[in-house]
Amino acid sequence: MVNLAIMVITMTAGTGLIMWLGELITERGVGNGMSLLIFTSIAASFPSALWSIAGGNGGVGKFIIVIALCVVVVGLVVFVEQSQRRIPVQYAKRMVGRRMYGGSSTYIPIKINMANVIPIIFASSLLAIPGLIAQFADQSAGWVQWVTQNLASTSAPLHLVLYTVLIIFFCFFYTAITFNPDEVADNMKTYGGFIPGIRAGRPTAEYLDYVITRITTAGSLYLAIVALIPTIAFVLLNVTTNIPFGGSSIIIVVGVGLETVKQIDSQLQQRHYEGFLR
Repeated sequence: MVNLAIMVITMTAGTGLIMWLGELITERGVGNGMSLLIFTSIAASFPSALWSIAGGNGGVGKFIIVIALCVVVVGLVVFVEQSQRRIPVQYAKRMVGRRMYGGSSTYIPIKINMANVIPIIFASSLLAIPGLIAQFADQSAGWVQWVTQNLASTSAPLHLVLYTVLIIFFCFFYTAITFNPDEVADNMKTYGGFIPGIRAGRPTAEYLDYVITRITTAGSLYLAIVALIPTIAFVLLNVTTNIPFGGSSIIIVVGVGLETVKQIDSQLQQRHYEGFLR
């Protein structure tokens, strides 16, 4: 009982310290502190995992294949994460007092992967529940063995199928929560904005919903592919070591890296901006 209390106190104190460090990093304007700490934790485990493949059960050939696979997946993630669909928006001119406002053109940027890594986290968490329940049951029971072989094993066909279905479902679910076409259409109509060729109001909302559905379909398939490629490849290569760079880890590392670079570039522009008098 004493050991359990010490463990709880230690974990609580460590969590508080990590959150404090994350807030300090965020205040310095470098980026999201917690995301950078997670990025560091994932990246720090890469060298040891790669070395275990090269010098352990993998060999030099499998090591080269894993490196090439990681480069291809990282390139795919960077390309998709930087991609966006820009919906043009035109604002009509209007008179406010004696001044003319509006008449400008802008766009609504819609990322292909609006949900980021959230669907993968939700899907893996749900699939981990049956295995967790089976650990507290009689290991000789038939249903426990079935759960262990088909749901708890990440290389089982049923696990892969359910994993893919859950990722696609949560991708649509998260996008539907975060992006409301009716609200966007109402805001555009209030401020005199419209999409060229689309009437304001309900037609605009239907058009935005149509675009979001198509983009989310592509984004969900992309997430499923990125999440499954490392697992399937490692099973085919018979690499049994605990690989830390799965699909979710790669998305987190690339996403945090890109966002950090943008934050640093923004800080440099603010500090060295010379304005119009140069």
